[in-house]
Amino acid sequence: MASKTTQKKQSEATQQRKPSKREKRQKFVVYLMIVTMLLTSLLAGAGMFL
Repeated sequence: MASKTTQKKQSEATQQRKPSKREKRQKFVVYLMIVTMLLTSLLAGAGMFL
């Protein structure tokens, strides 16, 4: 029983933990790369017609 309550407390603590600066930066870079890929695809498609 004691192990179940400790696991529950640990999982709750990890969910409420604020993301670190490194995690925020990684997320930002991923989103930036996705946006760049989309823009590149759109510009390449537009370049074929112009």
